[in-house]
Amino acid sequence: MKHKPTSFDIAHLAGVSQSTVSRALNDSPLVSITTRQKVQAIARELNYQVDKNASNLRRQRSSTIALLMFEDPTSDDSLINPFFLAMLGSITRACAAKGYDLLVSFQNLQNNWQAEYEDSHKADGLILLGYGDYRAYAGKLAQLRQHNTHVMRWGAPVEKWPGISIGCDNFEGSQAITRHLLTHGYERFAFIGDTGDKAPEFQSRYEGFLAALKDTASHAQYDAISAEDAGHHAINALLESNTPLPDAIVCAADIIAVGVIKALNQAGVKVPEDVAVVGFDNIQIAAFTTPGLTTVQQNTAQAGEMLVANLLLAIEGQPTRDHLLPTSLVIRQSCGCQA
Repeated sequence: MKHKPTSFDIAHLAGVSQSTVSRALNDSPLVSITTRQKVQAIARELNYQVDKNASNLRRQRSSTIALLMFEDPTSDDSLINPFFLAMLGSITRACAAKGYDLLVSFQNLQNNWQAEYEDSHKADGLILLGYGDYRAYAGKLAQLRQHNTHVMRWGAPVEKWPGISIGCDNFEGSQAITRHLLTHGYERFAFIGDTGDKAPEFQSRYEGFLAALKDTASHAQYDAISAEDAGHHAINALLESNTPLPDAIVCAADIIAVGVIKALNQAGVKVPEDVAVVGFDNIQIAAFTTPGLTTVQQNTAQAGEMLVANLLLAIEGQPTRDHLLPTSLVIRQSCGCQA
């Protein structure tokens, strides 16, 4: 073959239509794995190179995904929840594996995301990380759904609010770490984290915490958003309440637990000798706190892959559904016990 190979040449050799070749080269789930492999093998033999710009123009696609991150209060200037930094890496790798570029930006609840990204062909779909107060965020999700925007979010599935989500099993993870503490003799507990409907992940973690206790142990609860300062303030409130110090403190997020441990140290309360502290997320700093933080691991690598894969299914017009990923415990010194 002397001329530059085309998709029509591949279609002829594979015995399929040109549109099937295009889908197969883009790993579309509309084409069977056997046909995709056959078409891709012929393309490699012909040294065929996809004209990405021409392909995108025909499909009105950008081959770009927009990742919108919510600004969180942090102790540094990043304004990014440390958990989402790990998620950002996995999403970037998953996009690259599928031949997609990733456009990263901060969310602004006042902006019209749908018009700014998908309608303008800046991106074929959106991935949303974080949300602040979910009661305000839900209205934006409803607007995106009305515009048929392709969107996938990380977080808890909430039946009364719209949108497909990929999240971890917050209930099971919190229940498991609380049970771990119970089996090691802890009897008086405190839960630190918001438990209302503005934070559905924290709400599920609190419910898992309560399910593990089953009224067999006493507990208190203190509100805290996902921030180090919030954990510090919660401990101050606990110490000023003149109530007995709990045996164990279950934090709704690692970043809260970091603030809790610092505040306890400042107050002369030893962890884990006087009180055990556990978190949720297994962010990088959890291994480097003093003592090391016992926590719940979320699989960020699998989460990134599933967010991208399910968004691409939605872009192709395929059905998607909510997914809850399993969690695992990471036992360190802050709970004073072994696995």
